[in-house]
Amino acid sequence: MSPRRSYDQYCSAARALDAVGDRWTLLIVRELLAGPRRYTDLHADLPGVSTDVLASRLKDMEREGLTTRRRLPPPGAAYVYELTGRGRALLPVLQALGAWGQAVLGERRPTDAVRAHWFALPLLRALDAAGVGAGEAGLVEVRLEEGLFHLYVGAGDGPLHGDGPAPGGPDATLVLDTGTCTAIARGESTVADAVRDGRVAVSGDGALAKALREA
Repeated sequence: MSPRRSYDQYCSAARALDAVGDRWTLLIVRELLAGPRRYTDLHADLPGVSTDVLASRLKDMEREGLTTRRRLPPPGAAYVYELTGRGRALLPVLQALGAWGQAVLGERRPTDAVRAHWFALPLLRALDAAGVGAGEAGLVEVRLEEGLFHLYVGAGDGPLHGDGPAPGGPDATLVLDTGTCTAIARGESTVADAVRDGRVAVSGDGALAKALREA
């Protein structure tokens, strides 16, 4: 086990950075907000990280009490990593970093990787700002050119998002192009404005779909 790195400063910010300040750590947290994930899945959705670095970060995060590792029961029989309560408490930190980074997101560069579910946290932040989910929890399926993902609005302690179609069927479906989703992620457009001017199509008959139409 590698020695614990520290700034050796009696400051809560420095102590926090001792635990999460290494490259890739917070992005691993972003991925694990989708719920338990296998090492191979994490590696696939963190393009650019080496296998050695990912393994090292996961060990460090487990040592810091941010993640745990467990074996799935048969027929899965694979090990998965998941956030502890302490790790999940980093959600507001990631949301604040995302909001702070809106101004520098800019246009997508030719070298930039993208995964559809990377829009999950910005969309959840935008939905929260619109008041969607304050009274109605539910499952929202989002359809982009890059692929499908789903959001757990008002999720409580469960997963916040996931790849692919909403399991069991969504309470509401959003269809939008990547440009619109990027504008929302950058803070250039609200969900309500995009719905009103037709850039986001909302389908579904439940209370959550109604709240999205009326946001």
